[in-house]
Amino acid sequence: MAKNAFKVLLFIVAAAIIVYCYPREGRFRYQFQEGKPWRYGLLTAPYNFSVYKSESAFKAEQDSVLSHYRPYLQQNSDILPQMLEKLEKDYQDFLRITVPPRYMDYLREQLSLIYNIGIISAEEMQLLEKEGYTSATLLIDNLGETRDITSLFTAKKAYTALLTNLPNHINKNKLIQDCHIENYLVENCFYDKTTSQRSKEELLNSISQTSGMVQRGERIIDQGEIVNHDTFLKLDSLRRQAEKRNDQAGGNWLLLGQILWVGMAMSMLGIYLYKIRPGIFKRTADIAFILILVVILSLLSALVIRNDQLLNVYMIPFAIITILVTTFFDSRTAFYAYMITILICAPITHFPFEFLMLQLSVGVVSILTLKRLTQRSQLIFNILWILCIYCLAYTSISLLQEGSLTMVQWKMYVSFGINSLLLLSSYLLIYLFEWMFGYISDVTLVELANINSKLLREFSETCPGSFQHSLQVSNLASAAAQAINANAQLVRTGALYHDLGKMANPSYYTENQSDGENPLLHMPIETAAHMVTDHVPNGLKIASQHRLPKVIKDFILTHHGASSARYFYTLYKNEHPDQEVPEGFFYPGPDPFSKETAILMMADTIEAASRSMKVYSEESISNLVESLIDSQFNEGRYKNVPITFQELELIKEVFKEKLRSVYHARIAYPKENK
Repeated sequence: MAKNAFKVLLFIVAAAIIVYCYPREGRFRYQFQEGKPWRYGLLTAPYNFSVYKSESAFKAEQDSVLSHYRPYLQQNSDILPQMLEKLEKDYQDFLRITVPPRYMDYLREQLSLIYNIGIISAEEMQLLEKEGYTSATLLIDNLGETRDITSLFTAKKAYTALLTNLPNHINKNKLIQDCHIENYLVENCFYDKTTSQRSKEELLNSISQTSGMVQRGERIIDQGEIVNHDTFLKLDSLRRQAEKRNDQAGGNWLLLGQILWVGMAMSMLGIYLYKIRPGIFKRTADIAFILILVVILSLLSALVIRNDQLLNVYMIPFAIITILVTTFFDSRTAFYAYMITILICAPITHFPFEFLMLQLSVGVVSILTLKRLTQRSQLIFNILWILCIYCLAYTSISLLQEGSLTMVQWKMYVSFGINSLLLLSSYLLIYLFEWMFGYISDVTLVELANINSKLLREFSETCPGSFQHSLQVSNLASAAAQAINANAQLVRTGALYHDLGKMANPSYYTENQSDGENPLLHMPIETAAHMVTDHVPNGLKIASQHRLPKVIKDFILTHHGASSARYFYTLYKNEHPDQEVPEGFFYPGPDPFSKETAILMMADTIEAASRSMKVYSEESISNLVESLIDSQFNEGRYKNVPITFQELELIKEVFKEKLRSVYHARIAYPKENK
């Protein structure tokens, strides 16, 4: 119960992530471009709304108004009296000793002129010039005067002005050395940023952003008409007004709608897995894998919708779900997960109907053209089919809606091409998800089944007899798996590795004894039995060293199940009829738990037993197959395997047919008469 609660929590978390990242602002249902035809039906104003000016027109009006704008400067009238008073005091204290009275008269006159014009700091002068202002409003005792900015003094310019065009009776050096005129030059004009900003805002606010009204019910545009400049302004104004109304009145309702929609879609996915695919629902990692794909593609959709000026939702490779889920599970689950994903994403796209139609077509074709991914060429052909269907479906929908080939937006085909290129990444993602979730794909199985691989080549050189046995078991098992629609490639690969543990002691197994000498016969029975059963844990150890996937290790562990080493078990029972047989005479198990591992156990037992037959006839082969499989079944070796009696009979028939073809009588070649 706790496990199921955690799985439900995974669905809730996935839905919450999607809803959180969904765009929350109100969305206008139509797309339009100036100079392009209107793709929808008749549009009338649903309510009264103002028509906004175009950005260029509004900007031109702003520039026109701001051309008359002047910044404000404040002049401090108290500075001049203070400086004159300071000059008088300095003169009385020490300047009168060296400076004649005529110098004081000159300084009083010039300082009065300079301060009445205004002294501003060099930094503020540079700021005004940088912002491009040529004149300013100078506030003197709350009365404004327009002044040319270049006419204002800085302290440096005022100093230079005092020393320029001096009268004949004034000596320049005496002014500099004795009067120290720089002490009486300070700023009395200051840039009033607050008043300037307020004045600027008042000017800008005086400009109206609108240029008219559209009344409720007024006709705006009809299908096929070209969106001219005036109509574009009306449509853009309607869009802005609709988004504003949605944000003000419908934000919470929009969120509720998204929660209900995404929650419903996730519930349908969870119910499907629980009811139709309980094997997937049972494993938390499988649920996490499917939810990761759904969430990532949904988040990519939300991201693209927010940046739809640069990106297009059709660039997102939604079909990657069908490829990955088909590779690791089955096509039905892949199509269902794909449909749930596009249902979640459709409401936030600009054209939900078009989006659903295109993605539905692509999903069907992707599933039909990729049943099992065993070669890279299959993926390439699948992607080419997807690209063709995207282009064909979009063209047909455009013609149905527009009625003209000239109205087709050719840039959409570029998006389809980018989509197809991104789908190529699925080949790399297969290996990534195999590593993350412990999956194994048919691509990997085919690579593992390559008998020229390092491990299998070493196996064939170390244990030639066991390797030949494994090849025969592989052929038997894959044929049987194919007959009952089990995973034939998985059985074939597992069979090649099931006796890997015999590499530890090859000579202990009869198929590798070329001289006919069996060292096990010279050992105590307990030791010999242990040496035989030990090839299972040894095989598991070798598999781990070579990092074989878990599903391959399962074949090593289960190909004998928890059965006994029959030969030594019988010897021990005959010698000790009243004693309990020790554990060393039994394989560690467990018993098979899938159709594939059960088929391997049957094929392994039958292939090994068939080598010891003295007479190969149809009857003897049939009796061998029937007796061995029935014996294993009666021992309970298949109690954990979801297999039917009908499938067992099919497997038996396949084994009989294969053994008859292997051991059929050959024609005797005649000898040549001399």
